[in-house]
Amino acid sequence: MPVRRKPLASAALLLALALAGCDSGPDAKPSAADGPSVIAPGRPGDANRTLSPEEAAEQRTDDDTPNASDVSYARMMIQHHAQALEMTGLVPDRADSGDVKRLALRISAAQGPEIEAMKGWLTTHGRASASGGHDHTAMPGMATEAQLTELRGARGKTFDALFLTLMITHHEGALTMAADVKAQGNNVQIEEMADDVIAQQTSEITRMRGMR
Repeated sequence: MPVRRKPLASAALLLALALAGCDSGPDAKPSAADGPSVIAPGRPGDANRTLSPEEAAEQRTDDDTPNASDVSYARMMIQHHAQALEMTGLVPDRADSGDVKRLALRISAAQGPEIEAMKGWLTTHGRASASGGHDHTAMPGMATEAQLTELRGARGKTFDALFLTLMITHHEGALTMAADVKAQGNNVQIEEMADDVIAQQTSEITRMRGMR
């Protein structure tokens, strides 16, 4: 009797088609070129951009070499924080409000370690020299020497009111500096420090405004 091969050939063809369908079905792994698009956040004031996988790969970089804005931020913020610590150091002997005293402790507990972190960052990147000498008037929010003299001479509720006024302005200046370096800097660690400043001092500004 002749061997009937036609049904076997048809079965093989069906199996091949089924396997091909599996490879191109919804569970198939996409190639790199078929990957999802990537949303790239824009600079402050700019819209986000949608990048293809290839464009995202081209823009991906691990280079966060500090630029002039990063270094300037660290150097100036050390001095900016130092003045805040000078102001909080006046609180225990002069303030009347328990809330002001607790706020001063909170500020000093945050900004003291931040100063040391920024000094360490400058040393790590070989920028520790020439870390001082910035003109205070060039830094937003800094109290003038006349204002500090007035604060040193105040006591009780008068001190509390003046301290809150000066420290709110001081914090607002720090927020300006942090926003500037986030827009112009290149180093990830400095950006993270700026984020911490923004989060901490925004919260403290809200608290101080409620205490006036």
